[in-house]
Amino acid sequence: MNHILFVFVGGGIGSVLRYLLSKYITSNFTHINVLGTLSANLLATIILAFLIYFVHEKNPIEMGWKLFLVTGICGGFSTFSTFSYETYELFKLNMPLYALLNIFISIGLGVFIMFILSRLS
Repeated sequence: MNHILFVFVGGGIGSVLRYLLSKYITSNFTHINVLGTLSANLLATIILAFLIYFVHEKNPIEMGWKLFLVTGICGGFSTFSTFSYETYELFKLNMPLYALLNIFISIGLGVFIMFILSRLS
């Protein structure tokens, strides 16, 4: 039961942080804007890579803290469903170039960040 509580609290914190970041970044836009989601997902990737490659591999952290930080906060902070929705909306608005750029930048840059940070550890 404790593990579920760690994930629950971390996920709540991550979700609120994602909301605040997205609201701050997209506050001046009235139409679909992927920058908030992109920023949250890439920042979550950086935090996740840092936790995995710089913290856990060098000094393993207790399972509860790992669940709180990795599964909870990073999982709540990043959002695949919003990424999917925004990409679909770009296609629907007849903006396929922006939709494809969103896909390639989000996934490509996320994997690249993990690769680079894994090499630096």
